[in-house]
Amino acid sequence: MKAGIRGVTAAIVIGLGVWAWWHFQPQDLPDGFAAGNGRIEAVEIDIAAKTAGRVREILVNEGDFVSAGQVLAKMDTVVMEAQLREAEAQLRRALIGIETAQSRVTQREAEKQAAEALIAQRKAELDAAQRRVARSEELSPKGAVPVSKLDDDR
Repeated sequence: MKAGIRGVTAAIVIGLGVWAWWHFQPQDLPDGFAAGNGRIEAVEIDIAAKTAGRVREILVNEGDFVSAGQVLAKMDTVVMEAQLREAEAQLRRALIGIETAQSRVTQREAEKQAAEALIAQRKAELDAAQRRVARSEELSPKGAVPVSKLDDDR
């Protein structure tokens, strides 16, 4: 009978061992994870900003998982913002210079038109004076125009 008790006890111990092994086995892992022994080499990626400057804040720690497009750090932009404001001020000054130059061009064109009108007026006056002189010279010898009028016309 002792042999029967030993057999039952051995069966119970083996059964409990199998149950414990089965119960404490890791469950299925989520997607993207694996279980096992081994060594995984990390992939190092160098990152750089498009412009030089000081780092103001680092948003991730070593070993954190990151994804494409994720902001990793923030740059101190005080100097770049000052340069932007300076460039915008230079642009405004240049635009004002263009407006001033365009105003001067418009003013000069108006002055040119006024001068051309004055030239045309003076030519018309010259033509009229030349016709009066010619008429006075023609009529003076006939006595139709006094000599003083001829002198005035000349």
